[in-house]
Amino acid sequence: MKILISGSVAYDRIMDFPGKFADHILPDKIHILNVSFLLDSVTEKFGGTAGNIAYNLALLEEKATIFATVGRDFGPYENWMRKHGITMDGIRKIEDELTASAYITTDKSDNQITGFNPGAMKHQANYQIKDRKAEDTIAIISPGNMEDMLSYSRTYKENSIPFIFDPGQQAPIFSRDQMLELVSGSSILIANDYELQLIEETTSFTKNELLDYTSSIIVTLGEKGSIIYRKDQEPKNISPAKAREVKDPTGAGDSYRAGLLKGFVLGRELTDAARMGAACASFAVECYGTQEHSFTLEEFQKRYQANFG
Repeated sequence: MKILISGSVAYDRIMDFPGKFADHILPDKIHILNVSFLLDSVTEKFGGTAGNIAYNLALLEEKATIFATVGRDFGPYENWMRKHGITMDGIRKIEDELTASAYITTDKSDNQITGFNPGAMKHQANYQIKDRKAEDTIAIISPGNMEDMLSYSRTYKENSIPFIFDPGQQAPIFSRDQMLELVSGSSILIANDYELQLIEETTSFTKNELLDYTSSIIVTLGEKGSIIYRKDQEPKNISPAKAREVKDPTGAGDSYRAGLLKGFVLGRELTDAARMGAACASFAVECYGTQEHSFTLEEFQKRYQANFG
């Protein structure tokens, strides 16, 4: 089965500040804020929603096609993707832009200040989906270029291709009509509890009303697991899979989505696919960064069985 992923490909530049932001920010001087933080270290990681999902799918021995835009500095990330068998067919390089980047500074109290430069993500991927059969294709629309998200949802519906809609951090940018268009016709709407509340506020619909537009809603709850909602059915709680240790939850959501997609490729029912998502996410939290973890298919199967039987 062909897996299509639209979303972002980005560099995460992670910086550690050895003090506390609160000690350097004077509350009565916020209106003339001018601060500088001397950092302990800077590390560069590969990230972005589409990149993270595709990486986890590669670990699950599935190849996916990414639709995304990147910049002239994409070289190291491209080498990483090729090393893991991720195809470049749907990636468009914008030579006069930099690849999207998140600049994340964390202090000793785990407070964070983040700046995001969309760079090449300002441009559409413009990948033309041709000769795709609905019965052998599944897609996910993850956070990325706004026009791409709308365009691909229309293409999938026109071609009866089942797709998961994952608005993520882009949830606040859509109007009510746009959000309803994106949700409408999706196989699954997936979001964390905060993002779902934004969607409900944007559309003025409850979860139950949104289920008139999508077949299922999955709400992810971090260390509390996830919940599946379907029309006229009791909510189904999916417990989290136990990790050996939890170092960093960043990227767990994208790993969950990869496991979910793997379940659908195998023909699993939604509950089992969601459990596969939970098992995949448990590996991600064991390392700092979104593509630092690794596992074999056998290790994945053992963890799934240990947690879910």
